[in-house]
Amino acid sequence: MVLQGKPEEVKKWSVPSGGKLPEETYEECCKREVYEETGFVVEVKQRLFVKNGIVHYFLVEVVGGTMNIQDPDGLIYDISWKSLEEIYDLDLCFEEDRDMIIEVLKQNRESVKGSENQ
Repeated sequence: MVLQGKPEEVKKWSVPSGGKLPEETYEECCKREVYEETGFVVEVKQRLFVKNGIVHYFLVEVVGGTMNIQDPDGLIYDISWKSLEEIYDLDLCFEEDRDMIIEVLKQNRESVKGSENQ
């Protein structure tokens, strides 16, 4: 999750996101935005959800990189892994995303635990 906002705004948490460039696919946009905002290189595993016909959400796997804010827009203030329990009370940029994030974390909890033991 990334803590973001304009300098004058209250900072809130969100999954990494941003605008798609004309030459990009949505998957390429996802990978670029995650890298720009977090420093992580990711592989898109599956499309999860499309909100309002415009916003595409993906399940990704970190395959490289290092946690590092390198946002060219200067709107990211922190990067942090959040547990399922933390998501329930987190101050989100998009409150309507909470249920989707919780459901994805619940569905993938076992696979994440399995990969931590490797």
